[in-house]
Amino acid sequence: MNNLDVNLEIYQQRILENLSSAVLLLDKSLCLQYMNPAAEMLFEVSVRHMIGNSVELLVHCTEGLTAESLAHALESGHPFTERELSMPLPDGKRATVDCTVIPLHESDDDTGLLIEIQQIDRQLRISREEHLLSQHQAAQELIRGLAHEIKNPLGGLRGAAQLLEQELPDPALYEYTQIIINEADRLKNLVNRLLGPNRLPSLQEVNIHTLLERVRNLVLAESGHKLNITRDYDPSIPDLFVDSDSIIQALLNILRNAAREISDNPEGQIILHSRILRQFTIGNRRYRLVAQIGIEDNGPGIPESIREKLFYPMVTASEDGVGLGLTIAQSLINQHGGLVECTSEPGKTLFSVLLPVENPNAAK
Repeated sequence: MNNLDVNLEIYQQRILENLSSAVLLLDKSLCLQYMNPAAEMLFEVSVRHMIGNSVELLVHCTEGLTAESLAHALESGHPFTERELSMPLPDGKRATVDCTVIPLHESDDDTGLLIEIQQIDRQLRISREEHLLSQHQAAQELIRGLAHEIKNPLGGLRGAAQLLEQELPDPALYEYTQIIINEADRLKNLVNRLLGPNRLPSLQEVNIHTLLERVRNLVLAESGHKLNITRDYDPSIPDLFVDSDSIIQALLNILRNAAREISDNPEGQIILHSRILRQFTIGNRRYRLVAQIGIEDNGPGIPESIREKLFYPMVTASEDGVGLGLTIAQSLINQHGGLVECTSEPGKTLFSVLLPVENPNAAK
């Protein structure tokens, strides 16, 4: 082997070791011959403990990437790619991955498979967040346009009713003009709520757990202390520069929804989480530190029909709700450069409030 071959082998090894994708090399018996550091990190195993073992000890996909599909690729010589596979991990969690399987045929006795596994959870989450932000911004623009068209005639109706009331000969008829005035005022207030907060946040340094406790105590008081609200706080979260009133209102809207969902369930429970996330992306902006506030309940879950449009105005699963609480919460958190996300299934609904520690709106 000459120096050129040696250098090429070194470069190839360096490339494999620095790839962010997990790479596995299997022999014709589907036993592991090589795995790069990214694969060791993904599966939380050491390469020296896995070499020679069956790939089934490492990869546990129930569909798309099975021993049968790998054996078929080896026999047929046809590569294949499976996208957005849900892959179990050693810590009990699951990762969403794209997986490419490539048969290698050097000779009859030297065959194998190259498997590349790329974790795409982060890309999917960023794409989902960008869609959520653009969705919210589009809804707000539409509402602003409609609000202008609605508020002008409402003002005319109210003014006409007041003039009419002054001309009525019978005071008993004032009841009807008052109905017009009150309903015009109610509609105007509804439009103002649809528009969301109309002031810039007043930022100050605050401990997020102080705000969470205020919200928790308020909801407990409203329920007559009948709710089971437990706490799982991370005390390492630094103080945030936020508008306390805005954050309290956003968290209150979400927590009240959770309380409503479990109010008829004697086993109902709400858990308040707080965690610090490092090098985390919100939308298309990456932050060094992000505070994650979770509000989780074990209620029946959000109907699938409205999950994708949950933060739209006037969308609600509650019979007595008007569908503005989550819209307003999203607007208030967006003002701080953050985002509200939701995942839901029967027995577990989780709202995650993401707030950057180095808030983009904070005074430098």
